[in-house]
Amino acid sequence: MNKSKQLKALVQTTFAAVVAAVAVSGMASMVFADEPKSDVPAPTNSVAQNAAAPDTGTPAVKSHLTGAELYSINCYRCHPERYPTERTAAQWKTIMLHMQVRANIPGSQARLILQYLQDNSGR
Repeated sequence: MNKSKQLKALVQTTFAAVVAAVAVSGMASMVFADEPKSDVPAPTNSVAQNAAAPDTGTPAVKSHLTGAELYSINCYRCHPERYPTERTAAQWKTIMLHMQVRANIPGSQARLILQYLQDNSGR
């Protein structure tokens, strides 16, 4: 019985040593790997970094958003669509003061949204 326990311990120790050796050699090959010898870059799923954007003559990003766009971005994420004509200019002012705090809308954006709503309230 004693020999079988010794044999089992020997097998377990050998197995653990082999696993450790494989793990260490795998890590060493990753750390000390040479750079690829080819001039061709490895294929990726990303867009080529050196590709030039088409020149359309217009900027790719708008410099600022309109009040209507800001209204859509900030208000529609929580509310169903509301039309500016549903409230008076004074009501929109009260609502915007409240919602600026609730939705954490910056002052400059809140002013543009309020201007859009008041200009289009129709009352």
